[in-house]
Amino acid sequence: MRSSSLLLLFFLAGVSDVHGRSDFRICAFNLHHFGDSKSKKSDVMQTLARIITRCDVCLLQEVRDIKEKAIPLLLDRVQGYDTRHEYKSLASERLGRSDYQEQYVFVYRADRVTVTGQYQYPDDLHGDVDAFAREPFVVRFRAPMTAIKEFVLIPQHTTPSNTTKELDALYDVLQRVKKMWRTENVMLLGDFNADCGYLAKKNRKYVRLITEKDLFWLISDDTDTTVRSSTSCSYDRIVVNGETFNRAVVPSSAKPFNFQMEYQMTEDQALDVSDHYPVEVLLRVTDSKAFSGATSWILTGTSKTAYERTHRSKFLTLSVLSYLVSQMLT
Repeated sequence: MRSSSLLLLFFLAGVSDVHGRSDFRICAFNLHHFGDSKSKKSDVMQTLARIITRCDVCLLQEVRDIKEKAIPLLLDRVQGYDTRHEYKSLASERLGRSDYQEQYVFVYRADRVTVTGQYQYPDDLHGDVDAFAREPFVVRFRAPMTAIKEFVLIPQHTTPSNTTKELDALYDVLQRVKKMWRTENVMLLGDFNADCGYLAKKNRKYVRLITEKDLFWLISDDTDTTVRSSTSCSYDRIVVNGETFNRAVVPSSAKPFNFQMEYQMTEDQALDVSDHYPVEVLLRVTDSKAFSGATSWILTGTSKTAYERTHRSKFLTLSVLSYLVSQMLT
């Protein structure tokens, strides 16, 4: 009886980390100068894989992959770490006004969500041309298992010296995207630099993304999203448009993921990964089987094998649990 109980506890601990997750997690992570140099650090790549595979959709920022090798290496590491899902990536062009340029990259689980549209904002608004140093790369996703079903993500990594102007200009991007795709289901996310010295309280009244109604800031102003113990700033944010989208969010689920504490790292080890924590939010799931029925036609080759392997594994899990429980009761 005692040995069976202990075995069941250990088994459940493993299963809870690997199987049976029914939530849908969207993340945004500033990787802090991610490129060729960082991609050669095996321990850093392993940590990044652990973080990214927690998410169904993960926005990566500060990607400086000039040789176009770092992201493929990261995707390989992600796929190797989590073989239960098929991962794909979608990257913007290199963005920036000078030689310093970055990319937005979305890494997503192709067996749980599909890309249905993408749009590189041209930053051509009359009277406010070139408002952004790194124009938003907007992507529309379909996730049938979620309560919202389909949604649009607008990423932004603001320039610290121009945070107020860029955050306000995001409102114009939001309006254009809503009109273009005829949707209200829009989330804005990323390293907004929306705190401390970069967004003064006196300037917030000039930011329509803050002052306009029906925009819900899910990461509060007093939430620290930075790794350094010497700073406490809520730079990284998640904002949803409209009451419908807000109701589709799991209450109180928006937060930073403190990987330093979770993985028992020193501050220096964590800073090797990034000086930001990723921020995340959960969407309510209404039917965890919806995706398989709606998109089985795209599951071919490796992805279909992975998908079927996941369900066989879940069946095995239930069988073993049933046996162990029966042993405990006899």
